[in-house]
Amino acid sequence: MTQPQDLKYEEALKRLEKLVADLDKSELDLETRLKKFEEGTKLARLLLKKLDQAKKKVQLLVKTNVGEAALVPFEDESLGEESTTSGEAA
Repeated sequence: MTQPQDLKYEEALKRLEKLVADLDKSELDLETRLKKFEEGTKLARLLLKKLDQAKKKVQLLVKTNVGEAALVPFEDESLGEESTTSGEAA
């Protein structure tokens, strides 16, 4: 099997989604659930790392209107909307 760090973002996300679906099944024994949970947490950390790397790359690629390189923070507007819509209900 491919090592988690060698997976592309989309592959790792699909694997994590499958693990979550597997964990939802009640017929899994505790040991199997723990192994899947452990793998899932590793994949979640990997996905966060890959997103952070992409965010940093976006920051480096942004240019000012005169062509000079400028470090501009990446702001994901959808994250702000999620946090205001989900609010305290979570």
